[in-house]
Amino acid sequence: MADAVSFDTMARTGKTSRFEVIRRRVEGSPRLKALWTCSNVAAINRMHINDHGPVHVKIVIRVALKLLELLHEAGVHFGAYDHGLDYEDAKVIVLLAAALHDIGHVVHREEHESHSLSLAPLLLEELLAGIYDEPQKTQVMAEVLHAIYAHRKDVEPLTVEAGIIKVADALDMEKGRARIPFKVGVPTIHTVSALAIEKVEILKGGEKPVHIRVRMSNSAGIFQLDSLFKEKLARSGLKEYVEVSAEIEGEEKKIIESYSLE
Repeated sequence: MADAVSFDTMARTGKTSRFEVIRRRVEGSPRLKALWTCSNVAAINRMHINDHGPVHVKIVIRVALKLLELLHEAGVHFGAYDHGLDYEDAKVIVLLAAALHDIGHVVHREEHESHSLSLAPLLLEELLAGIYDEPQKTQVMAEVLHAIYAHRKDVEPLTVEAGIIKVADALDMEKGRARIPFKVGVPTIHTVSALAIEKVEILKGGEKPVHIRVRMSNSAGIFQLDSLFKEKLARSGLKEYVEVSAEIEGEEKKIIESYSLE
């Protein structure tokens, strides 16, 4: 990595944070960008499912870091603290887990979480080089790998950081993500309901630290929340910290003209 030395120097002299160094490395990694793009070729071109490439990853990173910030403001205990690490390290863990959680799609959609675990260690070695000494480097890697694995639907996260990745991944539900599978296949409640989601906002909550507000153009969007997101939130370990509201903006819009059973 060409700029690793200058980044490491800045981090060690206190001119920039560990998180900022690693964020720049994530944004500038040719290998990581290639894996994101290859994941999308497999997901969109070959399986005709939702986006799992660079746009999805950037959304998950943004949402995850916002969730982390709000939970930190509320004094929530992060898994990083169990190792004697601090909030900045929790940010690093969330950033890296979000960046790497779906790269296993280059192998296959099935068991992609496990495939991501196989690919992630080499990338983590590159992204963390020169920033952490042992045992902190291994501690950060361990937390990232747990968060990647725990974004599986049937796995209970053991840390707040892992729960954040599960929730952030599920919150990439705005209509743009559903356009391709909607166009190439028969409309389903999954694609129709996703097209009804106009905007997902992560706000500071009232009674709870986090308020997720979903703006919809059609009431079909309720399916995304009640049948999909609700289950993931319940299995994330974050339910006690999150409140969710949804509303239809303006006049309800038609998504499909007609539907017939095959």
